[in-house]
Amino acid sequence: MSLLLSIVMPAYNEEEVIEVVVKQWTDLLTRQFPTDNTRLIVINDGSRDKTGAILDQIKDRYPKLVVVHQPNGGHGNAVVNGYHQAVALDSEYVFQTDSDDQFVAEDFAKLWAKRNDSPFILGYREERYDAFARLVITRILRFSIALIYGTYIMDSNIPFRLIRGSFLKRLLAQLPTPTPFAPNIFLAVMAKKAGYDTFDIPITHKERLTGTVSILKWKLLKVCIQSFGELAQFRLDLRSKVKALKKPEPVTV
Repeated sequence: MSLLLSIVMPAYNEEEVIEVVVKQWTDLLTRQFPTDNTRLIVINDGSRDKTGAILDQIKDRYPKLVVVHQPNGGHGNAVVNGYHQAVALDSEYVFQTDSDDQFVAEDFAKLWAKRNDSPFILGYREERYDAFARLVITRILRFSIALIYGTYIMDSNIPFRLIRGSFLKRLLAQLPTPTPFAPNIFLAVMAKKAGYDTFDIPITHKERLTGTVSILKWKLLKVCIQSFGELAQFRLDLRSKVKALKKPEPVTV
C-alpha cells in the first residue's frame, strides 16, 4: 500500500516529551487525513533513557506510529534513515520534524498548502529559541552556503520540511556518503540549485523545556569546521548532482 504522507521524526533522549509529541502529530494526521494512508515514523537514535521503551509501549495505542530503533548515529543519520523508511513505504509526500516539542503541529498546514507549487518546501524559524551554540552554528552555516554556493537559504537545516516522495528518492541518491553531519542542508542546497522554490515559510518555534541538547558548547568549533569542510567538498560534485535533479517532477493534484 502506498501512502499519501509519512512524517519522519528522529528521537534521542526525549522520554519526558516523546508521547506528547507523538500524540500531537498522530492527532493531526487523524484530523487532516482520516483514511489509513499516513504514518508517523519515529527513529529512536540509540536513546540512553526510556525513549525507546516508551515508544514500544505506546505504539499499539497509536496505529499510525511506526517505531524504528537504531544504534546511536547522530541526528543526521537518523533523519536519513527515516527518509529511506518513508521512501520504502512509497510515500507520496514526506514531512520531517523533530521530537523535542519545539514546533507547532498546526503549522504543517502552511507547508501542505504549497505542495503543488514545489517538490521541496521549507519552514523558517522567524524567531528561534535555541541555545546560543546552535544559533552560532546556524549563522556560520548560512554564511558558508552563501560563500560556497552563491545561494541564500534562510533556514537550510530546519527540521520542518515537506518533500515530494519521488523527488526525495532522487535527492537521497545524490547525497554524499558517508552521511554528512547535517544532511538536510545538502538536500536544501541541491533543491535550491536545481531551480526549485523552497519558499521559507515562517513558522512558530518554541523554547526547549525537556530532553538532551546533542551539540554542546565545546563541540561548537569542531562541528562548524566539519560542516564547512563537507560543504566545500560537496561543491566539487554539485553540478553533476543538480543536473540529475532537473528532470521535471509530476504535479500531484
